[in-house]
Amino acid sequence: MTQKGPQRSGTLAHKVLNNNVVISLDEQGRERVLMGRGLGFGLKASDTIDPGKVEKTFILEGGEDGDRTRRMLTDVPYPVIEAVSRAVDQAERTLGHHLGRRLTLAVIDHIQFVLERLDKGIRIPTASMPELRVLHPREFAAATAMAAAIATALERELPPEEAVFLTMHLLNATRDEPNGTAALLFRRVQHVVHTVENGLGVTLDVESPDYARFILHIQFLLQRLVSRTMLRNADSSFFEFAKHSYPRSFGIAQQVKAYVRAATESELTDEELLYVIVHVERLASQIGAEPSGG
Repeated sequence: MTQKGPQRSGTLAHKVLNNNVVISLDEQGRERVLMGRGLGFGLKASDTIDPGKVEKTFILEGGEDGDRTRRMLTDVPYPVIEAVSRAVDQAERTLGHHLGRRLTLAVIDHIQFVLERLDKGIRIPTASMPELRVLHPREFAAATAMAAAIATALERELPPEEAVFLTMHLLNATRDEPNGTAALLFRRVQHVVHTVENGLGVTLDVESPDYARFILHIQFLLQRLVSRTMLRNADSSFFEFAKHSYPRSFGIAQQVKAYVRAATESELTDEELLYVIVHVERLASQIGAEPSGG
């Protein structure tokens, strides 16, 4: 989606979707989407495309995906397409990573949906998800900048939670993982955090270093579980000591273990559980909770 520059001279229009989006055929007969402000104005099939007006170009997929993309590019106002495309370009430069056509199309679709909801006075609130700032600071910062750039270009106010949604899009685009993997991992981290908060009866201080360490530890724990590289130690003495010395934190860790088992069908080792106990106890000390010992 981010390919730029003039097309070869003599490129002919195959279909004109609207004043700003035209489809041509490349040498292999594949449909190529060309976008630019006023590119399709007055253009008819078989007319020569003005290469100086082409701002973006990408190959259109076949089948249902291609049909959906065609409909979206026909229906979505070009200022939205333009604003999102430029914001994605900036995110690519910031992250030093090619984000691909799929991300741009997904964000165009998402932003248009948000704008339509706002026009109807509908806003679906979401949590601020402070864990994202800890786990993925670069992507969160890039997503925040994207949301601000899109809002400025469209002269619209976007809800602050858009940075969260855009971060999830960026994570899936910048990681060599199946689509949705980053979101699934993040939801699991969130569930563990909520389990700990409920167990301690508090809302954790998301700005504290102990919170950041805990979040990172849980992320790495879940990743080790997926890669089957969980921590193991033949010496169980420290685990037994923590288990009896910090019964409340041990109980919360057991709840985390039960959730992980239900969510992943994998069993946490005592060594992994030990570190969960230690982190929970540290968080309890940070918030001034009553001692766990009994």
